Formats: sequence, C-alpha cells, structure tokens
Amino acid sequence: MRPTLQTVADAVGVSRSTVSNAYSNPDQLSAELREKIFEVARKIGYPGPNPAARSLRRGRAGAIGVLFTDSLPYAFTDPYAVQYLRGVSEAAERYDSGLLLVPLAGDEKAGIHAVQNAAVDGFCIYCVPEWHWATDAIRSRGLPIVTSEQHDDDRPDVLYVGIDERGAARAAAAHLVALGHRQVAFLSDYVVPERITAPVHIASPEEVRYYTAGERLRGFRDAFAEAGVAWADITVLSAAANSREDGARAAAYALDRADRPTAILAVTDLLALGVLDALAVRGLRPGRDVSVTGFDDIPEAGAAGLTTIRQDPIERGRRSGELLLDPPDDPASRRVLLPTELVVRASTGPAPHGWS
Repeated sequence: MRPTLQTVADAVGVSRSTVSNAYSNPDQLSAELREKIFEVARKIGYPGPNPAARSLRRGRAGAIGVLFTDSLPYAFTDPYAVQYLRGVSEAAERYDSGLLLVPLAGDEKAGIHAVQNAAVDGFCIYCVPEWHWATDAIRSRGLPIVTSEQHDDDRPDVLYVGIDERGAARAAAAHLVALGHRQVAFLSDYVVPERITAPVHIASPEEVRYYTAGERLRGFRDAFAEAGVAWADITVLSAAANSREDGARAAAYALDRADRPTAILAVTDLLALGVLDALAVRGLRPGRDVSVTGFDDIPEAGAAGLTTIRQDPIERGRRSGELLLDPPDDPASRRVLLPTELVVRASTGPAPHGWS
C-alpha cells in the first residue's frame, strides 16, 4: 500500500496535521521534529503531499495556462511567440507561478479535455479567436481569460492586453500611399478557412474570421481607400502558415505576373521576410523594384532592413501574466492598450516610375 500522510504520522507518533505542517508550515515546528518527520518519510517511501491537492486547498493552482492554435513546437520557433512567452514567464516568476502550454492544433475532443483538466489559475490566449470552441471550454470552468481581441465586453472574467491592430496597419499602408504606391498586394495567414498558399478572393476584410488578420487587413484597406484604391483592385494572398517559406511561396503568385504589384504588405514579419527571399531569387530589389512591409519588428526584421510596425511582445506577455494573476479592481485598468511605432527601413521606397 502506498504510504500516506497518516502513515508517517503514525510512524512518528504525532498528529496528521503536525506532519502536514512539516511540509507546508515548517516555522510551526522545531528543526529537530521536522527532520525526524522527513527521515521517517524517506524510510517508508512517502514522497510528500500531492501538489495538486495542496493547490486546491490554497485555492490557487500556481500556473498560468497559455492557449494557442498551433502545434507545440511553434511556441519555441516563432520569434514573436518566443518573446511573448518570455514576458508571460517573467510575470509568472514574479508571482511564484508556473506556465502550462496548451496547443490546440490536434483533435478537438483531446483539446477540450486538455483545457478542462489543466491545473491553472486562468488562461492567456495567444492567437485563439473569440469564437473558438476552446474559449467556451474555459468559460465553463469559470476561469479568467486574458485576450488580445478588443470587444465591447465588460464581463469581469475577460481581461485584455493588446494593440490598435487596425490603426497600426493603417500607418504602414499610409506610408506606402505617401510613396505613390497604388498597385499593391496584401499577404496574410488565416485569411480564409482553408490553410492554403495562393491568391484568394474575399469580398472584404469583414469576411475574415480571425481577429488579428482581419483587423490588419482592414487597416491596410482603410489607407488605400482614402487614396482612391478600391478593395476589388487589391490582390490578396493567403499563406498556409505564418512562416518565411510560405511567405515566399505566396509572394511568387504576385511577383511572377506581368502586372506585378509595386508593394506587398504582409501581416507579419515572417511572411514579409519570405517576400524578401522571393524578391532575391528573382533579382528584384526591395524598396526599388517592389516595396515590402511587415508587422511586429522581430529581431530578424532589423537585420533584413524591413519596414515594419514595432510592438513589444515581451511587454505584452508580461502585462498579460500580471493582469491574470493580479487583476485590478478598476474595470478600466482591465483593458491595456500598448503602443506601436512605424519603423521605416530600406525595404520601402517610392513606387517605380510608370507603375503607380
């Protein structure tokens, strides 16, 4: 039979609560008695109190759940995700907590089971849309959520840390408008339900179900609409994944046309870096033959000379973790809007003569 707290208590000749205090409240016992209890526990093979049960008694699991829609390796290979998780981990460490990563790329039934059984105090949601089944599974548990999607929602269990996605994207597009670009392509993942790399037709950005992609496409559209460019005249490219390789493959559909665009606006830096790769293969110069913009300002963007929107993923992750573990009483403080900045580099320049 597996030894228990009571087994140790009986062997030492003390109460069960005394043994419990040796592990949980050591200052209430003498050093000699604690050592005697630990020695007996080692001899009979008692491993110590069950961490999950102890957490339940405290009313706190001691872990932040991080929910994302991609596979687990994505969290450790995507530059933005890596920095975001660093920020969350800094907050977790500050509050003596841990992290539990919950990917949702597999079977829905298994995903729901993972969400419903995760020993966490709440979830920081990373790239999981509001309508996803996982959010319903979280709410059924009554756990708090920190999301990056802005909604007119005053529920106390929903916290928000994010940026003005649409406004930031509009700034990047307005930069190209000012440079004379009118024949452009937009490149995004999660733009259509099918994960494909190809040109796609969508009637408007409002058709895009994923919040971040939809908001950034709306921002691009807004700036060009003000310059008289109709949505129907813009090429929309879908990437199967947020990767450099898929960015290059998607860009090829636009670059190999006789009427190629003078600029390609990507919703992430990884996709934009793929566009730069595609330009290099074709002997085209970014900022001269075709201008390219990204979004995020990951470390590789600066080295590549990529014009992009800068945001701070570490701060975003840190604030998300802090908000989850120590939510303020003031409802207004439960919505955190972080700043962004347009960073202009060599990948953008005036539209080639005769193409604008």
